[in-house]
Amino acid sequence: MEGHGEDCKVFTAGYSFHRKPFYMHEPDGIQNYLFRLQTEGNCQLRSNGKLVDVEVGDLHMYGPDEPYELQIDYTQGSTGKQTVESGDYHIFFGGEWADRWWHEQGRPSKIKIPLTDNITDLMRQIAMEKRRIDNPYPEICSYYMKILCLSVDRYLAEQPTGGPRTYLAYQIKSYIEENASSAFKLEDVALHIGISISRAVHLFKEAFDTTIMQYALDVRLNMAQERIMFSPMPLEEVAESSGFANYTYFHRVFRSRFGMSPKEFRLTKREQQHIT
Repeated sequence: MEGHGEDCKVFTAGYSFHRKPFYMHEPDGIQNYLFRLQTEGNCQLRSNGKLVDVEVGDLHMYGPDEPYELQIDYTQGSTGKQTVESGDYHIFFGGEWADRWWHEQGRPSKIKIPLTDNITDLMRQIAMEKRRIDNPYPEICSYYMKILCLSVDRYLAEQPTGGPRTYLAYQIKSYIEENASSAFKLEDVALHIGISISRAVHLFKEAFDTTIMQYALDVRLNMAQERIMFSPMPLEEVAESSGFANYTYFHRVFRSRFGMSPKEFRLTKREQQHIT
């Protein structure tokens, strides 16, 4: 397997946490591509020619030869200087694939992502891979890096353009998709987003023309359908692992949606696969 994925090479990746002032300046650029995600505290970075404040959830992206400047200093509060605190994941990468990806479309210098997004998980995973000593499968890190870049593309493509109201609706949508396999209430959704239940219900209906719980049901049925088709799970386990409280309810809504029981659906799909 040697050589696979080497056209997107991760040179270094890790996590940094600062409790003291720190300064770094590369006026001629850093030679490689850089992703830097702020996970704790705050700092300042040079972006588009000027120093900007960086907050938790800010993902900055730099191309080769872009001037890089990082400044971590005491924060100013009502009582004067506050304690320094800044944490970040950072990945330096390059290669032919990275060049193609970077130049195929315009890249924003910064995007804001929730720390619960899979982009954060991917950066963490890449950092862990780079810590491995005598790793016999270095190509894994390259594959993760490609997935990270494409995940950034997907995240940008899915971002709403309708202002704060639409943004909140998409946050609700993400919460549903991430938690559909477990039972949750409207109160849980609203609390996670930080708004009232009535506002959450209204914003979601306005943006997607369906209710929060109906969309959750759609996601759960889709999960169950895939597991019935492609896994050997008993049907009761399919129902439970897909977020349904009991099999009776699952059986009823599944039949209503697909026109056959879960058992009939599995038999039909297996026969079709056998024929093909």
